[in-house]
Amino acid sequence: MLTLRSILFTTIMFVSIAPFATLVIILRPFGQDLSYMPALVWSRFTLWVCKILCRLDYSIEGAEHIPEKNCVVFIKHSSTYETIALLKLFPRQTWVLKRELLLTPFFGWALACLQPIAINRKARRAAVKQVITQGKNRHAKGLWIMIFPEGTRMRSGETRRYGISGALLAQEANTVILPVAHNAGDFWTRRGWRKRAGTVRFVIGPPIDPTGHEPRAINEEIQRWIETKITELRN
Repeated sequence: MLTLRSILFTTIMFVSIAPFATLVIILRPFGQDLSYMPALVWSRFTLWVCKILCRLDYSIEGAEHIPEKNCVVFIKHSSTYETIALLKLFPRQTWVLKRELLLTPFFGWALACLQPIAINRKARRAAVKQVITQGKNRHAKGLWIMIFPEGTRMRSGETRRYGISGALLAQEANTVILPVAHNAGDFWTRRGWRKRAGTVRFVIGPPIDPTGHEPRAINEEIQRWIETKITELRN
């Protein structure tokens, strides 16, 4: 039964992308804030349908750590779920992502309207400079910068060295880094149709000020916190 519910949910999710994406594109000439609204509504709709059909919900711990001012957010990418939930968890935001996503019909076209930082992952040094330059621009506009520090989706329980661009951006933008751990990958696996019922736990850690610290050391501190917390969530 859960498999059938999961297939129905996935079908509804994909079918819903086209109309909401079209709204994002249509509203783009009238301003970023207005264009962002359909994406936010789609996120809430999708999470609601997932809760009803798949019995998969989420909880938030550590919300008191979210600063009043926009900052850089480090969150592990292990599932589609956290990418959807991000729109509800944090205010108006942008994302560092691979530029190939912008070519996806409807979804990518709408994404391009929302000021993402779309990088060529093969151009490593140029990509780092792009994240810093465009990230500072987006941060100055009041956007929260969402970074998946490993640069790609990772299976639950796996990790690799965090990329340097997020720490450098935080230093250049004179802002803090907010680490976020979660166990979404245990409920919604990569390329998996079946969603496990349960509660995805998002844990927001204390902000880390990168001022005066070596970027690699900052990354190591954040990675230790995130990976340790995820291990706790999975046990």
